[in-house]
Amino acid sequence: MKDLMRFYNGKKVLITGHTGFKGTWMTAALLMAGADVTGYALKPEDDPNMHTLLGFDKGAASGRGTLTNVYSDIRDLSGLKEAFDAAKPEIVIHMAAQPIVRKSYEDPVCTYEVNVMGTVNVLECCRHTGSVKSVINVTTDKVYRNMERSKGYREDEELCGFDPYSNSKSCSELVTDCYRNSFLKDGDIAVTTMRAGNVIGGGDFAKDRIIPDCVRAAAANEDIIVRNPASTRPYQHVLEPVMCYLFAAKRQYEDASLAGCYNVGPDDTDAVTTAQIATMFCDMWNRAGDGPDIRWINRSDGGPHEANFLRLDITKIKKVLSWHPRWNIERAMEELVRWYRGYTEGRDVLKITEDQIRKYTEGF
Repeated sequence: MKDLMRFYNGKKVLITGHTGFKGTWMTAALLMAGADVTGYALKPEDDPNMHTLLGFDKGAASGRGTLTNVYSDIRDLSGLKEAFDAAKPEIVIHMAAQPIVRKSYEDPVCTYEVNVMGTVNVLECCRHTGSVKSVINVTTDKVYRNMERSKGYREDEELCGFDPYSNSKSCSELVTDCYRNSFLKDGDIAVTTMRAGNVIGGGDFAKDRIIPDCVRAAAANEDIIVRNPASTRPYQHVLEPVMCYLFAAKRQYEDASLAGCYNVGPDDTDAVTTAQIATMFCDMWNRAGDGPDIRWINRSDGGPHEANFLRLDITKIKKVLSWHPRWNIERAMEELVRWYRGYTEGRDVLKITEDQIRKYTEGF
C-alpha cells in the first residue's frame, strides 16, 4: 500500500464529484500522497459537509499535494473540457453522480442527465485530452438485475437496475463500454468501471443513509429510525473502495490489459442487515462516551422500492488485480464512530481523517 501512495506522488489526477463523501476521502488520500489534484464538482449542498470541514474549499490543506477546485456542473461539457485542458490529467476518476435512490424517484430526469450524460461528457473529454492514460468510472453494486438471491453477482451478469438511480448507473456502464470499444482503445486509454457496495465512514452527512441518520439521532439524543431493518448490503468502510479505485487506476496505467469492470466489496461475512449496522453503531457509540444511551426502532415509512438483498462476488478483483479487503465491518464501525465522536466533540477532523488513511495504508 505504501507503493500505491508513492506512485501518486506528482501525478496529475482529475476527480469529478470531489466534494462528495467518497470524493473528499479520495482527495485527502491523494494530497497525502503528493498528487496534483483537480476537482470538478458542484459546491456541496449539505451543511455540514466533509469537503468544507477538512478545509478543501480553500484548496490544498495538507500533505505535499496541490488541489484546484472547479465548482461546476458535470452536465456542462464546455466547462468540463476547459477543466481538462487546464489540468492535463494523466488519471481521471469519475465519481460525480446523483447517488440517492429516493431522490431518483423524485427527479428521474435530473438523475439520468447527471449519471448518463455526465459519463458521456467525461469520456468525451478523455478522448480529446492527449495526457489521459487511465480512467475509472465509479458506478454501483445496484447495476445488476437484482433477483434478491443469496449468491453474489458476478461482473458478467445482466445489467438492469430497477429504480432510476440504479438503472441510470447501468446505462453509465453501457456508455463506458461503448466509448472503450469505439474510441478509447485506439487512443491507448485504459478504462475500468468499478461497482462498489454500500460505504460507511466518517464525514457522510447525506440524507436517507443509515449512518448519517444514526449520527444525527445520536447527537440529538433521539431514537434512530430504521426504515428497512432486514435489507442486506455489502457494507464496507469508505477507504476500501477509495483506495481500490486508486489501485486499479495505477494497475491499468502500468498495464492496459487489466482494464475492464470489477466488483468492489467486502468479504461475504461483512454483508449485513441494516438492523445489524444500527445495533453495532448504538453499541459502539454508547461505549465511546458519556451521555444517555441511544437505540434504534423499526419504523417503515412506506417509501419507494429498494432492494432487500444484494451481495457482490469479488472473486475477479482478487484474482486479476490481487486486491483484498483490509478492514472488516467491526473495524469499519470502530473508525467511523471515532470520526463522528471527534466531530461532535470539536476535534480536528482533518487530522482524524489523515490518521485513518495512514492506518489503512500502513496496515494497522
